Amino acid sequence: MSEAASAPVSATGLGSEIRRRRTFAIISHPDAGKTTLTERILRAGGAIQLAGNVRAKGERRRTKSDWMGIERDRGISVVTSVMTFEYGGCVFNLLDTPGHEDFSEDTYRTLTAVDCAVMVIDAAKGIEDRTRKLFEICRLRDIPIVTFINKMDREAQDCFGLLDEIASTLALDTSPATWPIGRAGHFAGTYDMRTREIRGEAATLAQSDARMIALSEELELAEAALPLFDRESFDAGHLTPVFFGSAMKEIGVTDLLDALVAYGPAPRAQPSETREVKADEEQVTALIFKIQANMDPNHRDRMAFARICSGRLTRGMRLKHVRTGKQFALHTPQFFFARDRQLAEEAFAGDVVGLPNHGTLRIGDTLSETEELRFTGVPHFAPEILRRVRLDDAMKAKKLRQALVELAEEGVVQLFRPQDGLPPIVGVVGTLQLDVLQSRLQGEYGVAIGFESTPYTIARWVTGERTKIEAFSMANRSAMADDLDSDPVFLASSTFMMRRMVEMNPDLAFHDIKQIGLSS
Repeated sequence: MSEAASAPVSATGLGSEIRRRRTFAIISHPDAGKTTLTERILRAGGAIQLAGNVRAKGERRRTKSDWMGIERDRGISVVTSVMTFEYGGCVFNLLDTPGHEDFSEDTYRTLTAVDCAVMVIDAAKGIEDRTRKLFEICRLRDIPIVTFINKMDREAQDCFGLLDEIASTLALDTSPATWPIGRAGHFAGTYDMRTREIRGEAATLAQSDARMIALSEELELAEAALPLFDRESFDAGHLTPVFFGSAMKEIGVTDLLDALVAYGPAPRAQPSETREVKADEEQVTALIFKIQANMDPNHRDRMAFARICSGRLTRGMRLKHVRTGKQFALHTPQFFFARDRQLAEEAFAGDVVGLPNHGTLRIGDTLSETEELRFTGVPHFAPEILRRVRLDDAMKAKKLRQALVELAEEGVVQLFRPQDGLPPIVGVVGTLQLDVLQSRLQGEYGVAIGFESTPYTIARWVTGERTKIEAFSMANRSAMADDLDSDPVFLASSTFMMRRMVEMNPDLAFHDIKQIGLSS
């Protein structure tokens, strides 16, 4: 990590420091090359000397962003990695999100903390299902999108066809910033449509080369048929600049980074329950969007990742923990480079910092200097799979309870405690989350568990008058549970039963989404 990213800066430079922050996530369908692109960006930015490759073998496979054991074993990302580095006069906060749909909640929460997203598309496969879903999340938050069409060194679809698919499937205007020269095994570089420069091996090609002749014809058509880049449309999320390249061969990666420096959005205003918080406000505010336990298993640490939403944070300052009303001291705020960390003497709006704590901070919490405000847009979604936890060693029951709470606070799973006293139930979006839970309980806590089926398929949060909720809970005790915040949850065996309960209890509301951080 660059030392410049955390060097002390005078308070008078608040505005200029904030404007040079670039906080973005990389999103894609699994296997589109997202993590490989992340590694190449870090290398191009001078952050690492040897980029990792999730498909490589042995030590070459040790990517920086995929640091957990299960990630390295399976070659996938299962948690969001945060990496801070400096490039081109800007401080980058790069968030590498899980691509697998089973970890969609982690990805959604991450997207609440960024100002821009890089959408990676496989040149052969085009827009895939997971890409479409992640894009829709970005659209809901009006997050500007930069598109990188990857794997041009392999068999690929027609470039105009890919651009048309983006425009028609996502209702997003496309403006090519670079254009590929050659395809598959003959891919030789890119042509920058803004500077008219040729990059890569193509710079040595003769004009009579078939690839250069094809380039000339394609550029003429592209310039006539496709819109020019418009900053206003990009900032509004209506237009995406498109870059072609190969992350594996490191072609087009620097072009992408340079574009983020040139027109990547500076930290944006963040919505709260009462007002919009602007980045250049002097008062410090921060949103906790991620919790990660046991990044250092030897010390059983617990790190809360905070997006600084406004102001200038300094080491040693005290902020108000809005949910509890108590003061939280920032003794050791840290910048991260995946698993590696560095003490942050100061940080500015747009930065992502880690805050060590012992269970005080939770996902969705707001920190503020003085104001009573709560940032919004960080939800829990109702799980799609419910399983009861089976403990293999009864002597480790206490350790299991602690571990489940810590991992639920982290967002690995959702935890429901049945009100009738039966063993806990975990809720997940996909079965891979269960594998992660089982692996981490064994590896980090030494607790072996299994899973048993439950008669329930649906979980809904129940709200209404306290007395009516209590009466409902007493009448349906075997189907009631408390979540991590002790909020009541009704567990239904079928859609029919859920519909019936809604009809029979018009004074209560049953929710499939819960806003994190709004519970007392």
